[in-house]
Amino acid sequence: MQQNMTGRSRSWLREALSLILLIAAILAARSTLADHYVVPSGSMEHTLYPGDRVVVDKRAYGWRLPFTRFEVLDGDTVGAGEVVIFDSPVDGTRLIKRVVASGGDRVVVEGGRLTVNGRSLSVERDYERIGETLVHLRLDNGGGPNFAAALPPGTLLVVGDHRGNSRDGRFFGLIRESDVYARALAVYFRRGEGFVWTRL
Repeated sequence: MQQNMTGRSRSWLREALSLILLIAAILAARSTLADHYVVPSGSMEHTLYPGDRVVVDKRAYGWRLPFTRFEVLDGDTVGAGEVVIFDSPVDGTRLIKRVVASGGDRVVVEGGRLTVNGRSLSVERDYERIGETLVHLRLDNGGGPNFAAALPPGTLLVVGDHRGNSRDGRFFGLIRESDVYARALAVYFRRGEGFVWTRL
């Protein structure tokens, strides 16, 4: 009887250890490979809406040790037009915004419209071409605060597509490229539509 109980205890311990290792592996993967993000506000409309669930690639800009900010392998350079995840320099809140300019650029935001290095990014009424991305702006609440800066190397200006309803780099300033930890890839769930796959 004692031997039978010992065998059951060992079996239970093996199963518990396997479960713990599986959970640790999943959490480590979410920390360093891919995850999802739930959009909290309308600051990125018409691209993202409150409640959208977004797949994010945490490997895009470099591999980090799980649960840390320590980068072990370099990744891509953050590019203009990309939608990125980072922590607010003001209060640490996780934010999702669009990169509109990077180190070396001279940027002006006036009336919600972008001019980078002396060139207007407007292509038609409510659209801008930022990098390779055609962006449908929301300007019905105005353009938000005007802004002008020459960006030092290693910095980014991030702005919401709903220019009059976005607390972004025009309020809290430039962020460091190293502070961006994920690229938003696609919306996979949208309220009222269910499961979708809309690339960003």
